[in-house]
Amino acid sequence: MDQPVAETSAPRRRRIRELEVMVAEAVQETSDTTTLVFFTGNDHLEYEPGHFLTIDPHQFKSLDRFTRYLEDMKGKKEPPRAYSMCSAPHEKYLAVTVKEENYVTGQTKYPPLLSPLLVRRVQPGQRMVITGFTGPYVLPKDIESQTDHLVHLCAGSGSVPNFSIIKHALHANMNLRHTLIYSNKTYDDIIFRAQLEELERMFPRKLKVIHCLTRDPSAASLGPNYRVGRVNEAVLREFIPDPSAIQVFCCGPGVTSFDRAAARERGEEPAPRFLESSLASLAALGIRKDQIHRESYG
Repeated sequence: MDQPVAETSAPRRRRIRELEVMVAEAVQETSDTTTLVFFTGNDHLEYEPGHFLTIDPHQFKSLDRFTRYLEDMKGKKEPPRAYSMCSAPHEKYLAVTVKEENYVTGQTKYPPLLSPLLVRRVQPGQRMVITGFTGPYVLPKDIESQTDHLVHLCAGSGSVPNFSIIKHALHANMNLRHTLIYSNKTYDDIIFRAQLEELERMFPRKLKVIHCLTRDPSAASLGPNYRVGRVNEAVLREFIPDPSAIQVFCCGPGVTSFDRAAARERGEEPAPRFLESSLASLAALGIRKDQIHRESYG
């Protein structure tokens, strides 16, 4: 995904370092999403759940002609791409989950460069250089004094950093319960579905997962934790009994600079995406801005 844009009340010191890693495993999560598990050779890597790392496309010779073409078109150097880590610090391996970006005529200015390669063509044994770790979308140090209920509001690959945060908090036995409200198009698009189900079984008092499926009219037949349609104010009211007592971690697609430019040309305001719609619903519930940690991509 593009560089995450996050807001949080707890800025973090940057711990930037370059590492050569080897791909230990490439796990297909969904038809367009892959988790890359990296072997780093280090027993312990200092990062926080919610952090991201970056990968520079210039290191891949198979992308060279595409990289140079895009740089000619844009008139600037292609930047490294940022990917949130799905692994948690207590786990043995470092891992990122990458969703393939698509080129859509009239909606996407340039074809995606790196995500198709990472999702489709990276094999175990391949070496690459990563840079990490940073990002403000992390748990505040005093989170347990602020609340005992975290609401995770995610769409698509926006679940990746939240999955890391949830695993870490459960492993550390923090005094927090988690409600994950997770939006996808269909059942088959749910990233980490089996892992989330297993965590719910292991921690029934601390984790509840609600799936909102926007293109599956039979979603309700899948079980009590499935809803048909988008995340909206009614869904949030159902699972947030006390809006004043929670902290929200919201991650998903937001309006991009290309969206804004295209809308300006039409003399319109850009249509809200998941992030903007979710923030509006949270505001309608009376949830303050200082209760919300957010990260967007697009």
